[in-house]
Amino acid sequence: MKEFLLLFRNKSGEGSYSVSPEQMQAAMPKWQKWIGDIAANGQFVSTQPLDYEGKIIRPGGITDGPYVEVKEIVVGYLICKAETLEEAVKIGKGCPILDYPGGSLEVRTITPFVV
Repeated sequence: MKEFLLLFRNKSGEGSYSVSPEQMQAAMPKWQKWIGDIAANGQFVSTQPLDYEGKIIRPGGITDGPYVEVKEIVVGYLICKAETLEEAVKIGKGCPILDYPGGSLEVRTITPFVV
C-alpha cells in the first residue's frame, strides 16, 4: 500500500480560524468516527491539527505565516494508506472538513524518498 497525505484546508479568518471553538467541538464526534473508521480498516497512519500561527522561511529571511494574502490555509492533515489515489480520494470524501463553509481537502501521494 502507498501512503497519502490528506491536507485539510479552510478559510482563514482575521488572525484565527473561521470556525469557532464551539463549532469545532460540535463537529468532534464526526471527526472521531471518520478517523476511527479509517483506523478500523487498517489504513490510518497519523493525524494532527495545525496551529494558525507559523513562520515562512525563504532565502531572503523569515516572515510570519501562513501567507497573509491567502484566503485559505492548511489547518491539519491525515496520513492514510491506500492502494491508489482514487481509493485515497474515496476516503477523503468522508472528511468532516467538507462540512465547513470554505472547507476543502487536498489528497497527495507521498513519494518515498530514495537516497
